[in-house]
Amino acid sequence: MEAVERGEKLGKRKMMETCYIEMLGGDQVMGILQYLPVKSVVAFGMTCRKFRELTQSDAVWAWICRREWGRWAVDAVVGQKVAWNWKHLYRQMHALDSVFCRQLAQKGEATPSARASHSLNVVSGTLVLFGGGCEGGRHLDDTWIASVTDDLADGVRWKQGNSGIPSGRFGQSCTVVGDLLVLFGGINDHGIRQNDTWTGQVMYDETSNGRISWKLLEVTAAPAPRGAHAGCFAGDNRIVVYGGIGPNGLRLNDTWVLDLTEGQKPRWHEIETLLSPPARAGHTLTWIGGNRIILFGGRGIHYEVLNDVWMFDMEGSCPEWVELCAHEPDPPNGIPEPRSGHSSTPMFGGKVLIYGGEDTHRCRKDDVWILDPTAGNFVDTPAPCSSSPDIRVPENMPKKSAHNMWKKLKQKGIPPKGRSFHGACAIDCGRSILISGGMVDSELQQAVAFGLGFDAELYLLELVPLAKQGV
Repeated sequence: MEAVERGEKLGKRKMMETCYIEMLGGDQVMGILQYLPVKSVVAFGMTCRKFRELTQSDAVWAWICRREWGRWAVDAVVGQKVAWNWKHLYRQMHALDSVFCRQLAQKGEATPSARASHSLNVVSGTLVLFGGGCEGGRHLDDTWIASVTDDLADGVRWKQGNSGIPSGRFGQSCTVVGDLLVLFGGINDHGIRQNDTWTGQVMYDETSNGRISWKLLEVTAAPAPRGAHAGCFAGDNRIVVYGGIGPNGLRLNDTWVLDLTEGQKPRWHEIETLLSPPARAGHTLTWIGGNRIILFGGRGIHYEVLNDVWMFDMEGSCPEWVELCAHEPDPPNGIPEPRSGHSSTPMFGGKVLIYGGEDTHRCRKDDVWILDPTAGNFVDTPAPCSSSPDIRVPENMPKKSAHNMWKKLKQKGIPPKGRSFHGACAIDCGRSILISGGMVDSELQQAVAFGLGFDAELYLLELVPLAKQGV
């Protein structure tokens, strides 16, 4: 009996001393590493020489890069190069701290005039600019298109399309859904808010080298007329619109979704949530993948400018808004100052790039920030950075500390001058941003309402110019 007990204890001791992961083949270990957090991969490589060799594999880091930032974004950076240090690439992309700016030449028989609060989108490889406001408070109703080539160093060549379709307006939302543009609302020069919905599609035929075809979309249960609202793609052929200035001049805090699923009649429906961001206009909405959207900034009901961050989570049957804040009330790297009329564009890795805007005194800004929503804390308890202390944290979303929720980027090259209510859109899978027009400070009188000027310039902001750095 004693011999049996000694044998069992010896067997257990041997089992405890055996490292079964060493029995796995290299391919099996690498398959596991591909799904671990980056910090876990690094820690795993510190265990022994064999594991360190596995974690240095290009195959592992190539997988991690594509997992973290998306295959299209990474392939756009790598290009046709075969030999590549993928771990070094990860470090470079993760440590991004600057953006390279250049002004683009605008060519063609005519080019878009100076304007602000217009739409700028890339759809089907074509840059589309529509409407906006100009000097004297007048609206514009023109549509411009330009091909987006692989190399924009030579600028863009504009071609003017339709005028009067849709009717002139500024402060509308315009969203890309597949190969369609979906335009909603806006304000005309009589101050009348709109709530019509239009689709635009780039057409190519034998008689034309490209044109935009607009069509009024028949929808049911449209939101109240508004302008200076925000809208964006929400996954699954849906569009989300939030807030804006309604017919009575009051700022709104309602959330609407337009479902464009093929085979169904397009229909707007309002999303009722327990909590929502305070009413505002001049804010932005940005899709970060999946069913999640980020709201930032704007001007509130008392004309105060804001810099709060909210996430709209449409996962499951009960969509909800939750507020995000930095891990510390006063992060060492700072946070963007409150602003309205800025732009927010999606970039690789589910991050958001914030550019420009104006403060309470309508002073235009020229700073560039990266927001990492995954590094934010949910506001579920009273805190100095909380404006709504009763937000419930969704059960299916993990909490993470947010030391790097915000990062301010250095600007190299020829940066744009400060502006607000400009047009902006992402190209190259979120690796580059186009900035168009907007309101700028007058050279004679800065930072006052009657010292405003309207701009017509076009800029390219390259987020990851790695090839030029010889990575």
